[in-house]
Amino acid sequence: MKAPDPFDGTQAHNLRGFIQSCQLIFHNDPENFLSDRKKALYSTYILTGRAGKWIEPYFPNITSEEPSYILNNWMLFETQLFTPFGNPNEVRKDEQELENFRIKETGHVSLYISDFRSLMSRIGDWGKGITFMFIEEAWNQDCWTSWLLTHESLMASKNSWTSLWN
Repeated sequence: MKAPDPFDGTQAHNLRGFIQSCQLIFHNDPENFLSDRKKALYSTYILTGRAGKWIEPYFPNITSEEPSYILNNWMLFETQLFTPFGNPNEVRKDEQELENFRIKETGHVSLYISDFRSLMSRIGDWGKGITFMFIEEAWNQDCWTSWLLTHESLMASKNSWTSLWN
């Protein structure tokens, strides 16, 4: 698996892709990334430009074993990286997109599901309630008919729809 493209901190829209690429590397090679420390240190190696300069002040304490130290805590590292380099309006933009999310008249249900899952992965876990709300809304639209005919085995009950998002 190829290493993630370097992140230089100049384009906020690239940060999420950088983090996701790092996470794919971690999941693909779990033996080498057992600890948060290994994940954070690997990621710092790929930071360049402004982002590389941002992490430099943490290196003098690289031997610290404190769990709250940024290079020992992947979630803290990720959060701290988003603070200066992420788009502060990204979450709100995604929330607005979700609020207006509908199946287009000429759209396919499979595309709706794919787009919905992608959007939910960007927003985070809003719980099962939001998923059921969108299933209910989509269920009531005529465009499901053709999809249902080709996926009858999934339609034992309306509740089986949750398997599409899990």
